[in-house]
Amino acid sequence: MGTTGIETLEILEGIVSKVKPKLLIVIDALASRSIERISSTIQLSDTGIVPGAGVGNTRNEISERTLKIPVIALGIPTVLESAVLVNEALNIFIQKLQDEAKSNEYLNSLKENDNYEAIKEALNPGDYNMIVTPKEIDELIDNMKEIVANGINYAL
Repeated sequence: MGTTGIETLEILEGIVSKVKPKLLIVIDALASRSIERISSTIQLSDTGIVPGAGVGNTRNEISERTLKIPVIALGIPTVLESAVLVNEALNIFIQKLQDEAKSNEYLNSLKENDNYEAIKEALNPGDYNMIVTPKEIDELIDNMKEIVANGINYAL
């Protein structure tokens, strides 16, 4: 879409109608709610995928319902919202303070709560809730590309 101005679904509809494949495998980036999941998990689904849904830029659904052929979707977490990053950093900071203080009820209650929604609410009015990715994303993508390609080759 960013390069051609054409929805991905429209391009795929043309390819599917011309080539008539028995199955379509789609791969997309996912927004994660955890730093640890960035390029360390792969979501596999037979229900398709909605590109952009995880970052509030929902595009047309790519699924068996829309393309009339089975669709296997692979999603790889590669980005996260800055609110997730701030929330996880806050939890690490609170844990450090707890370790040093040994006992503090207020810090304990902060740590027990998921502060993501409050942080997101605080960041959104100033448009500070950005989508971020690790600086070594190119290397992470290369690694995941090999894993996914090998997995598909072995399966087929």
